[in-house]
Amino acid sequence: MPVPLTAESIRRAPKVLLHDHLDGGLRPQTVLELADEAGYRDLPASDATELGAWFRQAAYSGSLVQYLATFAHTVGVMQRPEAIHRVARECALDLAADGVVYAEVRFAPELSTAEGLPIDAVVEAMVDGFAVGGRKAAEAGTPIRVGALLCAMRQADRWDEVAGLVVRYRDAGVVGFDLAGPEMGFPPDRIPSAIGVLDGARAHRTIHAGEAAGVDSIRAALDGARAERLGHGVRIADEVAADGTLGPLARRVRDEQVTLEIAPSSNVQTGAYPSLAEHPVDRLHRLGFAVTLNTDNRLMSGVSASSEIAAVAGTFGWSWDDVRTVTERALTGAFLDDGERARLLETVVRPGYAGLRS
Repeated sequence: MPVPLTAESIRRAPKVLLHDHLDGGLRPQTVLELADEAGYRDLPASDATELGAWFRQAAYSGSLVQYLATFAHTVGVMQRPEAIHRVARECALDLAADGVVYAEVRFAPELSTAEGLPIDAVVEAMVDGFAVGGRKAAEAGTPIRVGALLCAMRQADRWDEVAGLVVRYRDAGVVGFDLAGPEMGFPPDRIPSAIGVLDGARAHRTIHAGEAAGVDSIRAALDGARAERLGHGVRIADEVAADGTLGPLARRVRDEQVTLEIAPSSNVQTGAYPSLAEHPVDRLHRLGFAVTLNTDNRLMSGVSASSEIAAVAGTFGWSWDDVRTVTERALTGAFLDDGERARLLETVVRPGYAGLRS
């Protein structure tokens, strides 16, 4: 008889996370301590509980612009290598404790250079923090592997630099490239030389698209930046009719099984959809799109990988088969070598779900 699909049993299930921002997942207490160490005086609260609540309330604005404004505080305390290392280490430990066995966590290293820290030092602190956190998690009996995704900010002009870092550090824990920031007005092929660097090195890339902007954003990510995955990508639902008929781009995304890094709670908070019940995640899943479930920003959204799965499963009546399917899809879309992907699938993911379903 299957184990009931509850918050606790979901926490025990092996999970794969593809879309989680390092600067959106700090522990509130860590924000306070790093602010004290750095002399950062702009935090809106001095108590960890109150600070966590402030981040959640500020993020739940219905506006992506206001949601992103909360990052001024987390980035503000991540200007030293030891701070970045700590945040990355704790990120790996927190995800592992939540049952995540593989994660790709992203950050724009240029954001931590405001006080003069070299951008290479940001990357090195990040990947070493993930590695140390991974080792400590394994010692605690919750093994996890965390790969780093490096974001270039769409509105800035450091794309070439970030693309070069992706290539230079891909044997040291960096698994791919991303574009983050405002979709509107900043197309994903605005700086073609950076795309050329990635193409020349055959480097992986996922592009934020189809979150605030519509299907044109998705088309540009696929054709302009040659995205392998879509960060969010949920607005592909704009091309899905009520009877399930697909428009040309939606058919392409489904037939090519382009991975959609969907973060339902975040989409509701930023106003993309009025409620989880009205979010198209279930409809896209039922129609065979490569839907995966993600946290986006655990601090701002007040979520975990487990809580996001539990919310979607409870809202739409998902079974263990549905949860296993989105987990395996995430593993398929992960920027892993085939050997490691097969190992995780056959020795971790499938046995984990077999145990929960029987």
